[in-house]
Amino acid sequence: MTPERELWACAAMIERQHGDDAPVWIAQRIGELALAGDAAGVERWKAIAGKLDQLRRGADSS
Repeated sequence: MTPERELWACAAMIERQHGDDAPVWIAQRIGELALAGDAAGVERWKAIAGKLDQLRRGADSS
């Protein structure tokens, strides 16, 4: 699996698991990683948040 597809898969899984709370859950995760000083983790989860946003906008346009 490519890194890009992995981000999409993570976003889709989080959407399924957390539904409407998915953006809040991701924001909390980003906050935890930021407090821990994990810059790479923060960037990864920001990328996942972007994919989740794209998934949701795609679903809204249909």
